[in-house]
Amino acid sequence: MAKTATKLPIKTERKAAATPHAKGEIWSPFESLRQEIDRLFEDFAPSRWRLPRAADIDWPPAWQVAPAMDIVEKDGAFEITAELPGIDEKNVEIKLANGTLTIKGEKSEEKEEKGKEYYLSERRYGAFQRSFRLPDGVDADRIAATFAKGVLTVTLPKTAEAKKSARKIDVKSA
Repeated sequence: MAKTATKLPIKTERKAAATPHAKGEIWSPFESLRQEIDRLFEDFAPSRWRLPRAADIDWPPAWQVAPAMDIVEKDGAFEITAELPGIDEKNVEIKLANGTLTIKGEKSEEKEEKGKEYYLSERRYGAFQRSFRLPDGVDADRIAATFAKGVLTVTLPKTAEAKKSARKIDVKSA
């Protein structure tokens, strides 16, 4: 004999949502958590010394660590493209050694401004380096690079054998 399913009552309680902000601002659980953790660290910190919050730190732009680079395979070549705003082509270096292509760059910017009652001097420096292992079938002797309007393009042409060995495989329905 089959058992019949028993329905159990589910209790639901409706309470007015407690808003943490009296002004009706949108409540953000992660912001509340961060504030609570900051408060805990402030309570345990000696005297009035306070640890800096992540929002207080002036982080460098992400490209200073390593700029994003696009790698695309085309019919006759691989192409590496990198946006390097503010960098001159003389500050970009490309090397090929032991099957590894290395792209290095450095940016240095200085700004100096003098006024009647003030003097402003700013300096910014940043460097990056990215390395790529060359895929099989690249003609290392014909690698070329161009730099225009802050965009670096490195072309890695394929060898004749690599072009011939590629073949298309038809997909059949099962």
